[in-house]
Amino acid sequence: MLNQQGRPTRAESSQGQESRSFTGNRGLQMDEPLIFETGRLDVTGVDIETPAPFASRLGHLARSSEIGLPGLTEPEAVRHYVRLSQLNYSIDAGLYPLGSCTMKHNPRLNEKMARLPGFGDIHPLQPVSTVQGGLELMQMLAHWLIEMTGMSAVAMSPKAGAHGELCGMMAIKAAIAAKGEAGTRKVVLVPESAHGTNPATAALIGFEVRAVPARDDGTVDPAEVAKLAGPEVAAIMLTNPNTCGLFERDIVEIARILHAAGAYFYCDGANFNAIVGKARPGDLGVDAMHINLHKTFSTPHGGGGPGSGPVVLSARLADYAPVPFVRGGQAGEKGRTLELVETQEGASFGRMSAFHGQMGMFVRAMSYMLSHGADGMRQASEDAVLNANYVRVCLNDLLSSPFGKRTCMHEALFDDEWLKGTGITTLDFAKAMIDEGYHPMTMYFPLVVHGAMLIEPTESESKAALDLFIMTLRDLAFSVQRGESERFLGAPHFAPRKRLDETRAARTPVLRWTPRLPLAAE
Repeated sequence: MLNQQGRPTRAESSQGQESRSFTGNRGLQMDEPLIFETGRLDVTGVDIETPAPFASRLGHLARSSEIGLPGLTEPEAVRHYVRLSQLNYSIDAGLYPLGSCTMKHNPRLNEKMARLPGFGDIHPLQPVSTVQGGLELMQMLAHWLIEMTGMSAVAMSPKAGAHGELCGMMAIKAAIAAKGEAGTRKVVLVPESAHGTNPATAALIGFEVRAVPARDDGTVDPAEVAKLAGPEVAAIMLTNPNTCGLFERDIVEIARILHAAGAYFYCDGANFNAIVGKARPGDLGVDAMHINLHKTFSTPHGGGGPGSGPVVLSARLADYAPVPFVRGGQAGEKGRTLELVETQEGASFGRMSAFHGQMGMFVRAMSYMLSHGADGMRQASEDAVLNANYVRVCLNDLLSSPFGKRTCMHEALFDDEWLKGTGITTLDFAKAMIDEGYHPMTMYFPLVVHGAMLIEPTESESKAALDLFIMTLRDLAFSVQRGESERFLGAPHFAPRKRLDETRAARTPVLRWTPRLPLAAE
């Protein structure tokens, strides 16, 4: 009997045993084994000379057993990872409808700019005098981020959205401490529809999280905020447009209520792609907001290392921004030297990270801004909203929406009401999308909607691409109505690996590979 490790995951042939190939491959779709199953632990693909006698300085940390890495030839190693890469879905392979994540096209022009000598080879420990061009680009990007958001300052060092949230909330905490209110303002208000990182960030730095219920239309009621606002409230963390894909129409009133209570307004900027050039958060009363450069300005998610999540700050929080920051003249000014300043007047909460930001992400974002211009970025926002509403309207007669036929922003939200009584779940429907060549939409989020299906097509997709996506979802919906449950319950049928037992995998994960028993013992 085989030494099984979890549920079998190899794809079953839809035509039966007779249609299987000897190798398990299907044409160019390779049945790629684990790298440990390919290589031998007792050999290596390179020749390493035996070192001369030496005294180890590792002490008790020295390895006492073999390293256990599989020995492969160079072609074997290259083929393994190339084949694995072909199993990945990507924005370059097809439409990526993840809601609240803005998986937009990354223009190759941006990649070319990021690889220019002087940008692509900058080292964070270089003397400042040798990276003046890089610092000027950072200063220029900071200027336009402030301009587009209507804020007073920007912190460039955060490496991602959640890191940016931490930065903004630490600035708020520092401002509260400077006013002598650290002992009283301990509560952060977080809407029920928020990203999970919001309450996690607040709790991480010592705040108590208090939930704000959503209205029936998916937005925050200022009356509920007024009930909760008081001398113990430090801030609210609100996403706008929110995670239901809706613009918080009462955001100005919510900001007024918080400010009147002496609190601050943190805005989650994950969905900024919907409003660039249309609305400035600073004009709406926001005090701090992170900007995911990989969502709004087309830099890849985690491209080449850390991402980038600059944080814009209002005049109320500008003095509390982290260090360092670029100083020395204005962007574009000639004959001046830029410096990374470690101190400033005010009450900065200090340094967030060892190195200041991520140059590759900065270059890509600046390239995107310069190539689009103000009108182009505004059109991108308009097209993102147009595409989402096109998807919403074309599916509204088959899929149910929790908020009726209300116009959405950059993403269309559906629930599982239309699936009731069919035996099909949101997960089943999403798995069947894989068989059709699509990455599933965001599932079961936001949590305020049961069985949520959140679709964000972004502005990158053409009408032809959207039409095919819409017709695919309509065909799946018709299959649900016809009771064709076999199309869903076992899906995906055509992927290299069929459906995993995800619950078992999460509860009893197998984290170490062990060889199967010898064939004779089986």
